[in-house]
Amino acid sequence: MVTSTQQPSQLTIVARPNQSANWRTNQLLLLALCVPSLGAAIGFSLMGAWPILPFAGLEMLSLGAALYYVSWKLQYRQVITVSEDSVSIDKGYYAPKKSYRFHRDDAGLAIRPEKHPWDGPDLWVHSDRERVNVGEFLNRDDSLKLAALLREVIRVRSESPDRQRSF
Repeated sequence: MVTSTQQPSQLTIVARPNQSANWRTNQLLLLALCVPSLGAAIGFSLMGAWPILPFAGLEMLSLGAALYYVSWKLQYRQVITVSEDSVSIDKGYYAPKKSYRFHRDDAGLAIRPEKHPWDGPDLWVHSDRERVNVGEFLNRDDSLKLAALLREVIRVRSESPDRQRSF
């Protein structure tokens, strides 16, 4: 998902992965699965099949851990701020873990076409010293939207010709 906010002196673009369910919805799903599963396991353990109980508990624990991990990974953000004199890129989950800053005149946008029709183009913001991949986790439509937003504010310095797509 790509959102942008235009202010008089700067443009802020936030790119983040699509998230079908938030953490609260995942908790409700886990509860809806735990109640019947653990209820059946307790019922069978009362009838003497007690080894079912630890396995049912481990199953629900591993499902909860997987849901939490995926929900945490979907909190990733890239915040691209383009002001009159600089381009800054912050990457991280809940707070910026990596930050990059380019002088606006030195910054360029490199666009490499997609390898497959379902993929989006690879986007790089670069200068003479370093380059940063942006929007690598986006789907095709969001990647094209990000490319269009960045084209408006950052000069395209290299755009690869269309390459052979693999199907």
